[in-house]
Amino acid sequence: MNTGASGDWQPAATLEVLKLRARLLERTRAFFQARDVLEVETPILSAATSPEPHIESFHTIYVGPGFGRGKKLYLQPSPEFAMKRLLAAGSGPIYQIGKVFRNNEAGRLHNPEFTMLEWYRPGFDHHALMGEVEELVTTLLGDRARRTKTEKLSYAEAFEQHAGIDPHAAREEDFAACAKKFLVRAPDTMTPHHLDDWRDLILTHVVEPQLGKDRLTFIYDYPATQASFARIRPGSPPLASRFELYLSGMELANGFHELTDSDEQELRLRHQSLERKHHETGSVPIDERLLAALAAGLPDCSGVALGFDRLVIQAADAHSIDGVIAFPIDRA
Repeated sequence: MNTGASGDWQPAATLEVLKLRARLLERTRAFFQARDVLEVETPILSAATSPEPHIESFHTIYVGPGFGRGKKLYLQPSPEFAMKRLLAAGSGPIYQIGKVFRNNEAGRLHNPEFTMLEWYRPGFDHHALMGEVEELVTTLLGDRARRTKTEKLSYAEAFEQHAGIDPHAAREEDFAACAKKFLVRAPDTMTPHHLDDWRDLILTHVVEPQLGKDRLTFIYDYPATQASFARIRPGSPPLASRFELYLSGMELANGFHELTDSDEQELRLRHQSLERKHHETGSVPIDERLLAALAAGLPDCSGVALGFDRLVIQAADAHSIDGVIAFPIDRA
């Protein structure tokens, strides 16, 4: 019998960190309970999944009663779609702490199975939700998040301050020159003429490492092409009502003033499906139940997804996600 002499049967995180994690979970639930936000649970398995081009979902086959030939089900990369169905059914403000899954993601800050905290606030725009995110994170991290006043930068301000480029007006050659200046090499898989690929490259390699160095930093007003599930504010240029939160160069949260128009959401989902074909990541079914919920009436709301493991990394002053979860993928 294999007795596990290699030692990889043991948890990767120390018991002290696992106890800290438990305390943070307890305090998170207390935070929402005090604000009358309902904790919910939604299925991990679903008949549909996110068609976002850069998300690769796990899937399995259900062969139980009624599905003799088998039914493909996806392990959810986010509880978003099911939570929006609850909102449309009249749930009011809700939150969820649960496991989510993304294939082909592993590294210092990524594990294919991870814990996400997601919540929705009817009646909030994305700026109001930023305020509540700040409250939660400072409640959980204390002095680590309160070192100095929280910083809020527009997407354009962040690029201009840290990369010296206007991300809305720049052309392909401008981004290429910026990448060269900061010694960033474009990957072979990047689509050179796709400006959002250039924006993502400069954001991740040049801008992000400078964000949240001594305080919480919010970035907001993303390009309309990166709206995903956010409303778009008309103007020149049009901007997405979206934000992200950073601390110590690490992205912690991604939030939106949610799109409620079912027709527009369907167009975006179908566009993402076409993008998946371009990136050769395989087709996935459109979530028709989500679209039906939006058509029935999603309330005006904002929502945010926060990587709970990354929050624990910050609280524990850990180096990687392996240091804050019991059994990462190489010990599963």
